[in-house]
Amino acid sequence: VQLQASGGGLVQAGGSLRLSCEASGGTFSSLLMAWFLQAPGKEREFVAFINWSGGNTIYGDSVKGRFTISRDNAKNTVYLQMNSLKPEDTAVYYCAASTAKVATLYPGRVSMYDYWGQGTQVTVSS
Repeated sequence: VQLQASGGGLVQAGGSLRLSCEASGGTFSSLLMAWFLQAPGKEREFVAFINWSGGNTIYGDSVKGRFTISRDNAKNTVYLQMNSLKPEDTAVYYCAASTAKVATLYPGRVSMYDYWGQGTQVTVSS
């Protein structure tokens, strides 16, 4: 499975961005999907998770109420809509995919994910 993330950029605080991550080389509807972020000098941090159908989503505490994860299985793509962006959201954002059902129990753990995209930079200016 290959994951290609896009949609990052520079935005002012309070603005919005939508990230996309397109999967290829596998059966997308059988993948659990997530987004993580990594700021310079920090560990990778969980942002959001979505199950196979999109019927179950989980968010990290720092983005609840501001970010929305969704997926389109017909387009093999997962999205992250980011609203009310803050300077502290500045990071490289990675999409990740898991083939393991156990990831539904531990969606925030990096080790649950088999495949990672290349990352897309999001910079929020104050």
